[in-house]
Amino acid sequence: MPRKKAETEVIEDEQTLEQAQDIPLPEEVPPAPPPPEEPPRPRRARAPKKAEPPGETAVIAAASAELPSEKPPPKPPPRARAASVLTIEAGGQIETPEDQAEQIWHEIRNALRTRKILTGSLGGMERGDSGSVIAVADYKGLRVAIPLSEMMIDLAEDGGQRGEMLLRQSKILGNSLGAEIDFIVKGADTKTRSIVASRRDAMLKKRKLFYFDFDAKISKLPRVYEGRIVQARVVAVAEKAVRVEIFGAECAILARDLSHDWIGDARDYYHVGDEILVKILEVRGDSPEDLRVRADVRSIAENAARDNLEKCKVQGKYAGKVTDVRRGSVFLRLGIGVNAIAHTCYDNRMPGKKDDVSFVVTHLDRDRNVAMGIITRIIKQNI
Repeated sequence: MPRKKAETEVIEDEQTLEQAQDIPLPEEVPPAPPPPEEPPRPRRARAPKKAEPPGETAVIAAASAELPSEKPPPKPPPRARAASVLTIEAGGQIETPEDQAEQIWHEIRNALRTRKILTGSLGGMERGDSGSVIAVADYKGLRVAIPLSEMMIDLAEDGGQRGEMLLRQSKILGNSLGAEIDFIVKGADTKTRSIVASRRDAMLKKRKLFYFDFDAKISKLPRVYEGRIVQARVVAVAEKAVRVEIFGAECAILARDLSHDWIGDARDYYHVGDEILVKILEVRGDSPEDLRVRADVRSIAENAARDNLEKCKVQGKYAGKVTDVRRGSVFLRLGIGVNAIAHTCYDNRMPGKKDDVSFVVTHLDRDRNVAMGIITRIIKQNI
Protein backbone atom coordinates (compact mmCIF):
# COMPACT_ATOMS: atom_id res chain seq x y z
CA MET A 1 0.00 0.00 0.00
CA PRO A 2 2.66 2.51 0.67
CA ARG A 3 4.28 1.84 -2.69
CA LYS A 4 1.03 2.49 -4.49
CA LYS A 5 0.54 5.74 -2.64
CA ALA A 6 4.01 7.03 -3.71
CA GLU A 7 3.37 6.27 -7.36
CA THR A 8 0.12 8.17 -7.19
CA GLU A 9 1.95 11.29 -5.81
CA VAL A 10 4.52 11.16 -8.62
CA ILE A 11 1.85 11.04 -11.27
CA GLU A 12 0.11 14.04 -9.72
CA ASP A 13 3.32 16.08 -9.68
CA GLU A 14 3.94 15.34 -13.37
CA GLN A 15 0.44 16.44 -14.29
CA THR A 16 0.89 19.69 -12.34
CA LEU A 17 4.17 20.46 -14.17
CA GLU A 18 2.55 19.92 -17.56
CA GLN A 19 -0.30 22.24 -16.70
CA ALA A 20 2.17 24.91 -15.58
CA GLN A 21 4.02 24.80 -18.90
CA ASP A 22 0.73 25.34 -20.77
CA ILE A 23 0.05 28.68 -18.92
CA PRO A 24 1.27 31.71 -21.00
CA LEU A 25 4.02 33.95 -19.46
CA PRO A 26 3.14 37.62 -18.67
CA GLU A 27 4.52 40.37 -20.99
CA GLU A 28 7.51 42.54 -19.83
CA VAL A 29 6.48 45.75 -18.05
CA PRO A 30 7.95 48.91 -19.65
CA PRO A 31 9.96 51.25 -17.32
CA ALA A 32 8.11 54.14 -15.74
CA PRO A 33 8.50 57.48 -17.53
CA PRO A 34 10.62 60.22 -15.70
CA PRO A 35 8.70 62.84 -13.76
CA PRO A 36 8.03 66.01 -15.75
CA GLU A 37 10.46 68.96 -15.16
CA GLU A 38 9.14 72.05 -13.45
CA PRO A 39 8.99 75.09 -15.68
CA PRO A 40 11.48 77.91 -14.76
CA ARG A 41 10.13 80.64 -12.57
CA PRO A 42 9.54 83.89 -14.38
CA ARG A 43 11.99 86.72 -13.40
CA ARG A 44 10.67 89.91 -12.00
CA ALA A 45 10.97 92.70 -14.51
CA ARG A 46 13.01 95.66 -13.25
CA ALA A 47 12.14 99.22 -14.02
CA PRO A 48 14.54 100.80 -16.53
CA LYS A 49 17.08 103.29 -15.09
CA LYS A 50 16.69 106.92 -15.85
CA ALA A 51 19.17 108.21 -18.38
CA GLU A 52 21.89 110.37 -16.73
CA PRO A 53 23.56 113.25 -18.49
CA PRO A 54 27.04 112.33 -19.79
CA GLY A 55 29.78 113.37 -17.38
CA GLU A 56 33.28 114.66 -18.03
CA THR A 57 34.71 111.14 -18.02
CA ALA A 58 32.22 109.97 -20.64
CA VAL A 59 32.96 112.97 -22.84
CA ILE A 60 36.69 112.32 -22.65
CA ALA A 61 36.14 108.62 -23.40
CA ALA A 62 33.96 109.46 -26.40
CA ALA A 63 36.50 111.94 -27.70
CA SER A 64 39.26 109.42 -27.26
CA ALA A 65 37.28 106.81 -29.17
CA GLU A 66 36.96 109.16 -32.14
CA LEU A 67 40.72 109.73 -32.28
CA PRO A 68 42.80 107.27 -34.22
CA SER A 69 44.20 104.58 -31.96
CA GLU A 70 47.93 104.83 -31.29
CA LYS A 71 50.02 101.97 -30.03
CA PRO A 72 51.73 102.62 -26.70
CA PRO A 73 55.52 103.00 -26.95
CA PRO A 74 57.41 99.83 -26.20
CA LYS A 75 58.80 99.56 -22.70
CA PRO A 76 62.57 99.72 -22.42
CA PRO A 77 64.24 96.47 -21.51
CA PRO A 78 64.99 96.16 -17.80
CA ARG A 79 68.51 97.13 -16.81
CA ALA A 80 70.80 94.38 -15.78
CA ARG A 81 71.37 94.53 -12.05
CA ALA A 82 75.03 94.73 -11.14
CA ALA A 83 76.11 91.70 -9.23
CA SER A 84 77.72 92.32 -5.86
CA VAL A 85 81.35 91.43 -5.34
CA LEU A 86 81.81 87.93 -4.01
CA THR A 87 84.16 88.16 -1.05
CA ILE A 88 86.31 85.49 0.51
CA GLU A 89 84.99 86.25 3.97
CA ALA A 90 81.31 85.60 4.51
CA GLY A 91 79.37 88.85 4.58
CA GLY A 92 82.41 90.94 3.68
CA GLN A 93 82.05 94.16 1.72
CA ILE A 94 84.51 95.55 -0.81
CA GLU A 95 84.31 98.97 -2.44
CA THR A 96 84.74 98.97 -6.19
CA PRO A 97 86.89 101.67 -7.86
CA GLU A 98 83.68 103.41 -8.95
CA ASP A 99 82.42 103.51 -5.36
CA GLN A 100 85.73 104.88 -4.11
CA ALA A 101 85.77 107.59 -6.79
CA GLU A 102 82.25 108.68 -5.87
CA GLN A 103 83.17 108.82 -2.20
CA ILE A 104 86.24 110.97 -2.90
CA TRP A 105 84.21 113.31 -5.08
CA HIS A 106 81.67 113.60 -2.27
CA GLU A 107 84.52 114.73 0.00
CA ILE A 108 85.46 117.41 -2.54
CA ARG A 109 81.88 118.68 -2.78
CA ASN A 110 81.55 118.72 1.00
CA ALA A 111 84.87 120.58 1.37
CA LEU A 112 83.69 123.17 -1.17
CA ARG A 113 80.57 123.79 0.88
CA THR A 114 82.24 123.89 4.31
CA ARG A 115 85.61 125.44 3.29
CA LYS A 116 87.41 122.54 4.92
CA ILE A 117 91.21 122.41 4.61
CA LEU A 118 92.39 119.43 2.56
CA THR A 119 95.94 118.12 2.22
CA GLY A 120 97.43 116.88 -1.02
CA SER A 121 100.76 116.30 -2.71
CA LEU A 122 102.30 118.85 -5.08
CA GLY A 123 102.67 116.75 -8.21
CA GLY A 124 103.69 119.18 -10.95
CA MET A 125 103.65 122.64 -12.47
CA GLU A 126 102.28 123.73 -15.84
CA ARG A 127 102.14 126.87 -17.92
CA GLY A 128 98.70 127.90 -19.14
CA ASP A 129 97.70 129.35 -22.49
CA SER A 130 98.08 132.87 -21.12
CA GLY A 131 101.60 132.11 -19.87
CA SER A 132 100.64 131.91 -16.20
CA VAL A 133 102.14 129.16 -14.04
CA ILE A 134 99.76 126.66 -12.46
CA ALA A 135 100.64 124.25 -9.67
CA VAL A 136 99.07 120.80 -9.95
CA ALA A 137 98.30 118.96 -6.73
CA ASP A 138 97.07 115.42 -6.31
CA TYR A 139 94.28 114.59 -3.87
CA LYS A 140 93.50 110.87 -3.75
CA GLY A 141 93.90 110.55 -7.51
CA LEU A 142 92.07 113.78 -8.41
CA ARG A 143 93.82 116.65 -10.16
CA VAL A 144 93.69 119.98 -8.32
CA ALA A 145 94.80 123.16 -10.11
CA ILE A 146 96.24 126.01 -8.02
CA PRO A 147 97.40 129.26 -9.69
CA LEU A 148 100.87 130.46 -8.74
CA SER A 149 99.34 133.60 -7.23
CA GLU A 150 97.36 131.36 -4.84
CA MET A 151 100.40 129.32 -3.73
CA MET A 152 101.52 132.11 -1.35
CA ILE A 153 105.25 131.85 -2.00
CA ASP A 154 105.99 135.14 -0.27
CA LEU A 155 109.24 136.86 -1.29
CA ALA A 156 108.10 140.42 -0.56
CA GLU A 157 110.90 141.00 1.93
CA ASP A 158 113.55 140.25 -0.66
CA GLY A 159 112.46 143.12 -2.88
CA GLY A 160 113.44 143.03 -6.56
CA GLN A 161 111.44 143.47 -9.71
CA ARG A 162 108.23 141.59 -10.43
CA GLY A 163 109.67 139.55 -13.29
CA GLU A 164 112.58 138.43 -11.15
CA MET A 165 110.23 137.56 -8.29
CA LEU A 166 108.02 135.42 -10.54
CA LEU A 167 111.11 133.60 -11.77
CA ARG A 168 112.23 132.90 -8.22
CA GLN A 169 108.74 131.78 -7.22
CA SER A 170 108.67 129.37 -10.16
CA LYS A 171 112.08 128.03 -9.15
CA ILE A 172 110.95 127.48 -5.56
CA LEU A 173 107.80 125.82 -6.82
CA GLY A 174 109.89 123.45 -8.94
CA ASN A 175 112.03 122.56 -5.92
CA SER A 176 108.86 121.87 -3.91
CA LEU A 177 107.55 119.04 -6.09
CA GLY A 178 106.50 116.15 -3.89
CA ALA A 179 105.74 118.32 -0.84
CA GLU A 180 102.55 118.11 1.16
CA ILE A 181 100.45 121.26 0.86
CA ASP A 182 97.14 122.41 2.30
CA PHE A 183 94.42 123.97 0.16
CA ILE A 184 90.78 125.03 0.18
CA VAL A 185 88.56 124.08 -2.75
CA LYS A 186 87.26 127.12 -4.61
CA GLY A 187 85.39 125.39 -7.42
CA ALA A 188 84.52 121.87 -8.64
CA ASP A 189 82.90 120.74 -11.90
CA THR A 190 81.06 117.45 -11.50
CA LYS A 191 80.86 116.81 -15.24
CA THR A 192 84.59 117.12 -15.96
CA ARG A 193 85.76 116.34 -12.40
CA SER A 194 88.03 119.39 -12.47
CA ILE A 195 88.97 121.20 -9.24
CA VAL A 196 90.37 124.68 -8.61
CA ALA A 197 91.79 125.49 -5.17
CA SER A 198 93.72 128.09 -3.18
CA ARG A 199 96.64 127.42 -0.90
CA ARG A 200 96.64 131.05 0.23
CA ASP A 201 93.20 130.72 1.85
CA ALA A 202 94.25 127.58 3.69
CA MET A 203 97.46 129.15 5.00
CA LEU A 204 95.69 132.33 6.16
CA LYS A 205 93.11 130.20 7.96
CA LYS A 206 95.84 128.20 9.73
CA ARG A 207 97.75 131.36 10.63
CA LYS A 208 94.71 132.83 12.31
CA LEU A 209 94.11 129.61 14.24
CA PHE A 210 97.68 128.95 15.45
CA TYR A 211 99.19 132.46 15.75
CA PHE A 212 96.31 134.79 16.68
CA ASP A 213 93.63 132.73 18.43
CA PHE A 214 94.08 131.68 22.05
CA ASP A 215 91.97 130.92 25.09
CA ALA A 216 92.64 133.45 27.85
CA LYS A 217 91.37 130.99 30.49
CA ILE A 218 94.01 128.42 29.57
CA SER A 219 96.93 130.49 28.31
CA LYS A 220 97.67 134.05 27.36
CA LEU A 221 99.79 132.85 24.45
CA PRO A 222 98.71 131.47 21.07
CA ARG A 223 99.55 127.93 20.02
CA VAL A 224 102.75 129.02 18.25
CA TYR A 225 104.97 131.55 20.02
CA GLU A 226 108.64 132.47 20.34
CA GLY A 227 110.74 129.81 22.05
CA ARG A 228 108.35 126.92 21.41
CA ILE A 229 109.50 123.76 19.63
CA VAL A 230 107.07 122.76 16.90
CA GLN A 231 106.90 120.33 14.01
CA ALA A 232 107.38 121.66 10.50
CA ARG A 233 107.08 120.32 6.96
CA VAL A 234 110.03 120.49 4.58
CA VAL A 235 108.59 121.93 1.36
CA ALA A 236 111.79 122.74 -0.56
CA VAL A 237 115.50 121.94 -0.26
CA ALA A 238 118.45 123.76 -1.83
CA GLU A 239 122.17 123.37 -1.36
CA LYS A 240 122.48 126.01 1.38
CA ALA A 241 118.93 126.32 2.70
CA VAL A 242 115.80 124.40 3.63
CA ARG A 243 112.33 125.91 3.26
CA VAL A 244 109.80 124.78 5.84
CA GLU A 245 106.09 125.40 6.42
CA ILE A 246 105.14 126.00 10.06
CA PHE A 247 101.36 125.92 10.49
CA GLY A 248 100.62 128.20 7.57
CA ALA A 249 103.81 130.29 7.64
CA GLU A 250 106.84 129.55 5.47
CA CYS A 251 110.43 130.46 6.25
CA ALA A 252 113.88 129.53 4.97
CA ILE A 253 116.46 128.01 7.31
CA LEU A 254 120.07 128.49 6.20
CA ALA A 255 122.54 125.64 6.36
CA ARG A 256 124.43 127.22 9.28
CA ASP A 257 121.18 127.17 11.31
CA LEU A 258 120.46 123.52 10.59
CA SER A 259 123.21 121.95 12.69
CA HIS A 260 126.22 122.67 14.84
CA ASP A 261 128.15 120.64 12.30
CA TRP A 262 129.17 122.22 9.04
CA ILE A 263 126.87 121.06 6.28
CA GLY A 264 128.18 121.28 2.74
CA ASP A 265 124.93 120.37 0.99
CA ALA A 266 121.62 120.40 2.83
CA ARG A 267 120.20 118.01 0.23
CA ASP A 268 122.33 115.24 1.73
CA TYR A 269 120.47 115.50 5.03
CA TYR A 270 117.00 116.86 4.27
CA HIS A 271 114.43 115.95 1.64
CA VAL A 272 111.11 117.32 0.46
CA GLY A 273 108.29 115.78 2.49
CA ASP A 274 110.30 115.36 5.70
CA GLU A 275 108.80 116.46 9.00
CA ILE A 276 111.37 118.01 11.33
CA LEU A 277 111.43 119.77 14.70
CA VAL A 278 112.27 123.47 14.72
CA LYS A 279 112.47 126.15 17.39
CA ILE A 280 110.56 129.38 16.86
CA LEU A 281 113.02 132.28 17.20
CA GLU A 282 110.79 135.17 16.17
CA VAL A 283 107.13 135.85 15.35
CA ARG A 284 106.10 139.28 14.11
CA GLY A 285 103.09 140.73 12.40
CA ASP A 286 99.76 142.19 13.44
CA SER A 287 97.60 140.20 11.02
CA PRO A 288 97.69 136.84 9.24
CA GLU A 289 98.64 138.59 5.98
CA ASP A 290 101.68 140.32 7.54
CA LEU A 291 102.92 137.37 9.61
CA ARG A 292 106.67 136.62 9.52
CA VAL A 293 108.33 133.69 11.29
CA ARG A 294 111.98 132.83 11.86
CA ALA A 295 113.09 129.42 13.11
CA ASP A 296 116.11 127.11 13.25
CA VAL A 297 117.04 123.51 13.96
CA ARG A 298 120.42 124.15 15.52
CA SER A 299 118.97 125.35 18.84
CA ILE A 300 117.32 121.98 19.43
CA ALA A 301 120.32 119.77 18.73
CA GLU A 302 122.84 119.16 21.48
CA ASN A 303 126.13 120.92 20.91
CA ALA A 304 128.92 118.40 21.42
CA ALA A 305 131.50 120.46 19.52
CA ARG A 306 133.36 121.57 22.66
CA ASP A 307 133.66 118.03 23.99
CA ASN A 308 134.78 116.74 20.61
CA LEU A 309 137.32 119.55 20.27
CA GLU A 310 139.10 118.28 23.38
CA LYS A 311 139.71 115.02 21.50
CA CYS A 312 141.86 116.87 18.98
CA LYS A 313 145.59 117.17 19.58
CA VAL A 314 147.87 119.73 18.02
CA GLN A 315 150.01 118.10 15.31
CA GLY A 316 147.54 115.26 15.21
CA LYS A 317 146.50 113.94 11.77
CA TYR A 318 142.82 113.13 11.07
CA ALA A 319 140.65 112.17 8.13
CA GLY A 320 137.91 114.53 7.11
CA LYS A 321 135.45 115.48 4.35
CA VAL A 322 135.35 118.83 2.60
CA THR A 323 132.01 120.60 3.13
CA ASP A 324 132.71 123.86 1.29
CA VAL A 325 135.37 125.94 -0.40
CA ARG A 326 135.12 129.75 -0.18
CA ARG A 327 137.67 132.50 -0.80
CA GLY A 328 140.64 130.17 -0.63
CA SER A 329 139.55 128.56 2.63
CA VAL A 330 138.53 124.93 2.83
CA PHE A 331 135.91 123.94 5.40
CA LEU A 332 136.00 120.37 6.66
CA ARG A 333 134.17 118.02 8.95
CA LEU A 334 136.62 115.70 10.68
CA GLY A 335 135.75 112.09 11.36
CA ILE A 336 135.97 112.65 15.13
CA GLY A 337 133.09 115.16 14.98
CA VAL A 338 135.01 118.44 14.86
CA ASN A 339 134.66 121.36 12.44
CA ALA A 340 137.94 122.40 10.84
CA ILE A 341 139.32 125.06 8.50
CA ALA A 342 142.37 124.69 6.25
CA HIS A 343 144.07 127.63 4.53
CA THR A 344 146.79 125.55 2.91
CA CYS A 345 146.83 122.36 0.83
CA TYR A 346 150.06 120.44 0.11
CA ASP A 347 148.41 118.35 -2.61
CA ASN A 348 148.90 119.52 -6.20
CA ARG A 349 145.19 119.07 -6.81
CA MET A 350 142.63 121.57 -5.65
CA PRO A 351 140.25 120.09 -3.05
CA GLY A 352 136.56 120.21 -3.84
CA LYS A 353 133.29 119.56 -2.06
CA LYS A 354 132.83 116.08 -0.62
CA ASP A 355 136.49 115.15 -1.15
CA ASP A 356 138.08 112.91 1.47
CA VAL A 357 141.31 114.52 2.73
CA SER A 358 144.02 114.10 5.33
CA PHE A 359 144.19 117.00 7.81
CA VAL A 360 146.87 118.01 10.35
CA VAL A 361 145.83 120.19 13.30
CA THR A 362 148.01 123.24 13.92
CA HIS A 363 145.79 125.26 16.26
CA LEU A 364 142.59 124.90 18.34
CA ASP A 365 140.17 127.85 18.38
CA ARG A 366 138.16 127.22 21.53
CA ASP A 367 136.10 130.37 21.14
CA ARG A 368 134.53 129.06 17.92
CA ASN A 369 135.12 125.37 18.67
CA VAL A 370 137.05 124.99 15.40
CA ALA A 371 140.33 123.22 14.60
CA MET A 372 142.76 125.06 12.31
CA GLY A 373 145.28 123.16 10.18
CA ILE A 374 146.66 122.02 6.82
CA ILE A 375 145.44 119.55 4.20
CA THR A 376 148.38 117.23 3.55
CA ARG A 377 146.81 115.23 0.71
CA ILE A 378 143.56 114.34 -1.00
CA ILE A 379 142.57 110.78 -0.19
CA LYS A 380 139.67 110.52 -2.64
CA GLN A 381 138.17 113.09 -4.96
CA ASN A 382 134.45 113.33 -5.49
CA ILE A 383 134.21 113.48 -9.27
